[in-house]
Amino acid sequence: MPGAATKLRESLQPKLALGEVFAFAYDSFISNKVRFALTALGMVIGTASLILVTTIGLTGKQYLLNQIQAIGSNFIYAEYEGGERISKAGDDPMTIDDMQAVLHQVSGIAYASPVVPLRERVAVGGGKERDLQIMGVYPGYQQVRNLIVLRGRFLDQQDSQAHNKVGVVATKLAVLLYGSEQNALGKTLKLSGLPFTIIGTFRERVDTFGQSEVTDNTMLIPYTVIRYFQETPTVKQLFFSTTDPSLVGPVTAQVQRVLQSRHRPESVYSVRNLSEMVAIAGKIANTLTAVLLGVSVVVLLVSGIGIMNIMLATVSARIREIGIRKAIGATNREIRYQFLSEAILISLIGGTLGIIIGLAIPFSVRFLTEYRIPISGLSAIIAIVVSSLVGIIFGTIPASRAAQLDPVESLRYE
Repeated sequence: MPGAATKLRESLQPKLALGEVFAFAYDSFISNKVRFALTALGMVIGTASLILVTTIGLTGKQYLLNQIQAIGSNFIYAEYEGGERISKAGDDPMTIDDMQAVLHQVSGIAYASPVVPLRERVAVGGGKERDLQIMGVYPGYQQVRNLIVLRGRFLDQQDSQAHNKVGVVATKLAVLLYGSEQNALGKTLKLSGLPFTIIGTFRERVDTFGQSEVTDNTMLIPYTVIRYFQETPTVKQLFFSTTDPSLVGPVTAQVQRVLQSRHRPESVYSVRNLSEMVAIAGKIANTLTAVLLGVSVVVLLVSGIGIMNIMLATVSARIREIGIRKAIGATNREIRYQFLSEAILISLIGGTLGIIIGLAIPFSVRFLTEYRIPISGLSAIIAIVVSSLVGIIFGTIPASRAAQLDPVESLRYE
């Protein structure tokens, strides 16, 4: 039985140690440095992109979550959306009494504020006029919206009770009107003929790029004062802040029930929080990461095919060497391990360099700037495992072809 004889002969041959296998692979790599370096380059790019893609996904998700949490993780807002049909009684908007009812019936609310917007035109330097967005709010609006007071102070309870004609303006509006935030303090703006004293400047904790109710031309005044400009005591929005983020869901549902119970059945009121935005932000970040990972996988597959092509070319160029090695006693297994180890070595070298590059870029950003980019150690582990698998999978065919070569025919090969 020739097959049994071959197996017996291979079992009696001295085994080549794993270190010697990789030593042969290393010698082959040194003798063909340019070819193997270019082959490993694809693995470097693929592995580095895999780590960077994971970093980009984590950074994007963290950025979105930080933006939302900076607006207010305890934030709940309610507004009137109309109704399926308009009754003879007309619209059914919210009032300040709705907010008081919510505060009385719903526990877990730390701060609350109505929001009543008003558009005004004021004179600026040179006789020009500019549109301003005036909003009537309660002092609790600062905590609800997580605003930062940069100069002066915010509206307080005394301003509301005494109906003081005071206001705080957005930072950019203060600079536009008076040249600087400090110069704006104490200045007077006339709104519909009434003089308002600027007592402070503020900004949002994060830039919402005009996607919130606060704009660059916003001025906040006490709600009790903006009532002078209203025909009816309605409010556009009601803002609430819970004592704990875990209460946001239950409080949102309770606020919805209180508002609906105080108005006509056909009236529609939306009560929302930022949990939906957090979920959407997470889905967007995960989708982006998945798409970019798909691109990285394609790059790794291309580099794997490149490794296989190079190894097949290497087998063809070293047929005579394979014949000599078999003639002096090398077994099929040793030949297979030799070429497979070369493919794995290329993958590991490329993968290691890719990991170093992929981790060095985020670390350099963290070192050179104030941004703290999250780095996933798991992505580095996955990258080295993937690079090893690529070497094994795409090196198997060339290694098997080398092992199956007939030694006599190999020695005759020119």
